[in-house]
Amino acid sequence: MNLCFNTDGLGYMSFEEMLDTAAELGFDSIEIACGNWSKAPHIDLDHMLENKSARENFMEQIKHRGLALEALNCSGNQLAPNEEGKEHQKVIEKTFQLAEELNIKQIVMMSGLPGGSPTDITPNWIITSWPPITTKILNWQWNEVLIPYWQSTVETAKSHGIEKIALENHGCQLVYNPETLIQLRDAAGPMIGMNLDPSHLLWMGGDPVMASRKLGAERIYYVHAKDVRMERNLLEADGALDTKTIDQFSQRTWNYVALGHGHNVQWWKEFFSVLSMIGYTGPVSLEMEDLTMSPLTGVKKSLNVLKEALPNDYE
Repeated sequence: MNLCFNTDGLGYMSFEEMLDTAAELGFDSIEIACGNWSKAPHIDLDHMLENKSARENFMEQIKHRGLALEALNCSGNQLAPNEEGKEHQKVIEKTFQLAEELNIKQIVMMSGLPGGSPTDITPNWIITSWPPITTKILNWQWNEVLIPYWQSTVETAKSHGIEKIALENHGCQLVYNPETLIQLRDAAGPMIGMNLDPSHLLWMGGDPVMASRKLGAERIYYVHAKDVRMERNLLEADGALDTKTIDQFSQRTWNYVALGHGHNVQWWKEFFSVLSMIGYTGPVSLEMEDLTMSPLTGVKKSLNVLKEALPNDYE
């Protein structure tokens, strides 16, 4: 498997300093976020599209450090029924254009979450079948918005030479687990696969090892290495449906943490062993979102776990 790095984890560094650090730490490749939910700390999307020399220098800087550009990430909510949704869609379209210019074949993003009706102006995530109106909302979201959008988007991606779109199984998205990924893939085609992020399944009560087996290597296009910790003495009383913001980590019932700080290295060894067993050989991209330590410390600690757990020979 390819040891990749989502560079937002060191977003406070300049592009060059981040590349030097990633190479020094032993990463094989990087994943660059182009906007939307990300502040895009390491790329100016418009400038890159307008300036051929900027694109050439960008790729040369990466290659010079012995790294590769694995994927572009444009995760956001392009289906939001408001101006934000329109702006996110613009970033997606520009990211597709840049992928063609850079000869990048894989995009990481999210499925999107529309409103609950044609007149809504805010997204609506349905996670229960009661009261009965929720089922009607969900059917409308899938049949009238999500599936038509992705059938069209797949064709657009093809026109830009993109071969794979890896959708992250994130909460507040219509695709958030293997079942929903398979449902969309069946409707929109095999360009759609999963960016399997164990942390999201874990806080939702799922098992990423079993999810890997259900999906199979043919549906897993990308893996985000991110851990989560279910917080003892808080979770038991209030459950995992926590609406507190991530900066309130001392009060939340679960938190994103550095690898090994939620699930030990033995857990990660099993996860990657099973991924290898089913035939996954693609990127494993470290995503660092632990707010209890400095970003570089979190990256280093997570990387130690990855190097021990991955079925690769890392010194």
